[in-house]
Amino acid sequence: MVKITENSLRDGHQSLLATRVRTEDLIEAAKIFEDIGFYSVEVWGGATYDACLRFLKEDPFERLKILKGIFKKTPLQMLLRGQNLVGYRHYADDVVREFIRLASDGGIDIFRIFDALNDIRNLKTAIDEVKKQGKFVQAAISYTTSPVHSIKGFVDYAKELVAMGGDSIVIKDMAGLITPYDAYELVSALKDCIDVPIVFHTHSTAGFGFASHLKAVEAGADILDLSNSALASGTSHPCTQSMVATLKGTKWDTKLDIKKMEQAAEVLRRVRKKYKKYESSYSLIDTRVLVNQIPGGMISNMANQLKEQNALDRMDEVMNEIPNVRADFGYPPLVTPSSQIVGTQAVLNVLSNERYKSISKEAKNLARGFYGKTPSSINSDLAARLKNLGEEFIEVRPADMLEDELQKAIEESRDFAFSPTDVISYAMFDSVAKEFLNERNSNNLKPESYESFESVDEELNKDFNIIVDGEQYNIKIEGSGHTQNGVKPFFVRLDGELKEVFVEQNINDVSNAKTSINHDIKEGHIVSNMPGRVIKINYSIGDKINKGDVVLIVEAMKMENEVIANVSGIIKEIYIDINSQIANNEPLMLVE
Repeated sequence: MVKITENSLRDGHQSLLATRVRTEDLIEAAKIFEDIGFYSVEVWGGATYDACLRFLKEDPFERLKILKGIFKKTPLQMLLRGQNLVGYRHYADDVVREFIRLASDGGIDIFRIFDALNDIRNLKTAIDEVKKQGKFVQAAISYTTSPVHSIKGFVDYAKELVAMGGDSIVIKDMAGLITPYDAYELVSALKDCIDVPIVFHTHSTAGFGFASHLKAVEAGADILDLSNSALASGTSHPCTQSMVATLKGTKWDTKLDIKKMEQAAEVLRRVRKKYKKYESSYSLIDTRVLVNQIPGGMISNMANQLKEQNALDRMDEVMNEIPNVRADFGYPPLVTPSSQIVGTQAVLNVLSNERYKSISKEAKNLARGFYGKTPSSINSDLAARLKNLGEEFIEVRPADMLEDELQKAIEESRDFAFSPTDVISYAMFDSVAKEFLNERNSNNLKPESYESFESVDEELNKDFNIIVDGEQYNIKIEGSGHTQNGVKPFFVRLDGELKEVFVEQNINDVSNAKTSINHDIKEGHIVSNMPGRVIKINYSIGDKINKGDVVLIVEAMKMENEVIANVSGIIKEIYIDINSQIANNEPLMLVE
């Protein structure tokens, strides 16, 4: 009998709907899934944690608590990026251990742990802590194809993972690259060499994901990752119902109830329709993935973010540039965070119309060894360029370069973090988490041991009815964000459906706000190298700067990108504020 992990509630909607599905829209399907008998249901980790804080204004641990309240029999599973946890950089060991402890206490039973570079040193602390918590370790191989990857290399890596404590081994093919016969060969080779269960995970992006699953089953795969039909195929996974029907009556019969899956499908089809605006045109079969290797979740998120930055028309150029950047950086598997790093650098190269005119902070760190050892050497010209800039290269485990971070996070977040889970969110996502927590707190939502929130605002009527053309509507204001460029976002529930409403504010009422001014580029201007959001400004008017200084940090596609001064002098004007949204090639400062 083959077992099945249902992925719809995490990777399915991440791959198709840019991870924008709110917790409330997962609950009805979750209740149905609980009674089906899946091996596990993936509900957490990956990009969902970040998306909850950044876009949905939800507490990720509250989501986990709600889902754990539903799943009493079915184990809950999460995706953990090794030393990166659910973020985009390496965290100190004390943060890794604290996060895993909290996730374990919150209800995660199975931790799927991987490293983007397949550097086993980056998994040691995470695997050790999961074992300490008495939970199950799914140790994952980040599958990819390149001149330096092979079946033998993956098998050797799997042996190391088992020796380190892996309770099962996952073939994690995040981009849908593995062909049916390669799947058969790899699973067969693993079954010959290791004794733990084999999990098979791929996407349908290239069109042969279902066939690859079947060949993996024939070779002896024990567990399959699949998604309900409502959130399957394309950049997501092969369909759960189709596989259950295919295996019915064979020695691999799953013994699962398709009728209940169809009930869940009816629910999830409504959910998918609700979030249709986040579904990119790249969510269908696209064999270009065999060249660009962009994983499903990255495609939908990149397309959506480029669209928000008015640069979607250059998506094809970015997709063509990604393989070139990947080769320059030593053929890393394209999975978070390496996928975002390579993708962001490709965007920089395309939007600046010059390769490596600007190199992101994370791309520099990837090349320098601060994410681990890349599968192959960095392009020699690129490495020489970075060394000429004085960049340090390392060969030790990256986390060995980090001092403990947890106590510092506790001290920095005392004014807005009310629980250990608040603190760990801040430790991983600093400014993003701080913004979320401050918004939560400013709306007078006080957590009671982080498990519930109670509104205590008596001055503002947050729940009322209105009548339009004879129809009555219930309006409930659930929160608001920070005013940005004269516009304040409100989160409003209209007859139960959550919506985001943007209200223009009187600019005179906004402290220190800057109006949007169009400046012609002239001598002395420091300009942006890509669209994004300003998250840090390192200098003030009147400060002296030198050519090459990092003047500010721009966040784009979840990555931090440095804006470098191209001139030396005194800052005469600054045109933007923290949280300003900027366009590519936009003047940001004037230096005299």
